Amino acid sequence: MKKLDWYIFKKYIGTFFFSISLLIIIVIVFDVSENIDSFMKNEASLREVVFHYYVPFIPYFINLFIYLFVFISVIFFTSKMAGHTEIIAILSSGVSFKRFLLPYITAAVILSIGSFYLGNFLIPKTDTIRREFKNKYIERLTKSSGSNIHVQIEKGVYVYVGNYDIKRRIAYKFTIEEFEDNVMTYKLIADKASYDTVDGKWRLDNYIERHIDEVETMTRGKSKDTTLMLQPRDLYNVKEEFEEMNLFEIHDHIQNLELKGADNTLPYKIEMHKRIASPVAIIILTVIGAALSSRKVRGGMGLHLGIGIVITFSYILFMEFSRVFALSGVFSPFIAAWLPNIIFSIIGIYFFVKAPK
Repeated sequence: MKKLDWYIFKKYIGTFFFSISLLIIIVIVFDVSENIDSFMKNEASLREVVFHYYVPFIPYFINLFIYLFVFISVIFFTSKMAGHTEIIAILSSGVSFKRFLLPYITAAVILSIGSFYLGNFLIPKTDTIRREFKNKYIERLTKSSGSNIHVQIEKGVYVYVGNYDIKRRIAYKFTIEEFEDNVMTYKLIADKASYDTVDGKWRLDNYIERHIDEVETMTRGKSKDTTLMLQPRDLYNVKEEFEEMNLFEIHDHIQNLELKGADNTLPYKIEMHKRIASPVAIIILTVIGAALSSRKVRGGMGLHLGIGIVITFSYILFMEFSRVFALSGVFSPFIAAWLPNIIFSIIGIYFFVKAPK
């Protein structure tokens, strides 16, 4: 990195953090005005509002809009350089356009690594705090699955629950059934099952146990402790619970669901592949932005910003379309996550070829 490279690098990073910082302040002001009634009604303290909601909100917001502000930042300062004929002077001195992009790529790689860390490791931790606050004071994220809950916990092993008390962690009208070759081999019925968070076991009260073999046997009991591949969270709905999981936890959760024979793994697979593919978009959009705005045009920065915003929102929209197609089974989660990057890489190559040399 030479002096000119550091000049472009600092312009890029400085413009990005300045612009996104301004927007964070604006968004927080609007969010406070929208949720202040909920804060006051539910008696949330100022300390909780600041440190349990808005401080964890900052990394989430940065990673949410990083693509848009990376692109806008690149177009903004590159258009200014083009308008001041700085880029013409650089290229006229013998620097190739490929070499001119070095500080852009360097900054984009650093931001990509930062985005990968935020999305996969930091935000899941901060989101746990933010979501607990949100669940308590703004919106209920945990909701009952209703009555007659059916869960497959292992291959051929099913749990049926009449209804589940989330606060007390008690399942009423609890039933376990085991099948081999579609033939029932075991059944247990209990009035209720309570989960012990200390040892991770279920305590069954007033149970009847049937072993169905050549000779059927039946036993009754008042109380019994048992270990099951069943967690309380399997018995109620948590809105977008993957937000609290890091990359490895999502991977393990998918494997656990597949081991149980569950068929609701698609949202988790889409999220996992998206977290890997999304940081790469920063590099792609940086190249497009630099190539697009490096030419001095009559419309100036306004024209570049207009085209840039259209391209950025097209990318975000395309990501959403891919996700919907993946949820409907048209695309695999891997293709849905990487297809926008592939298409916009082609667009990036086109702008690179057309850029001033």
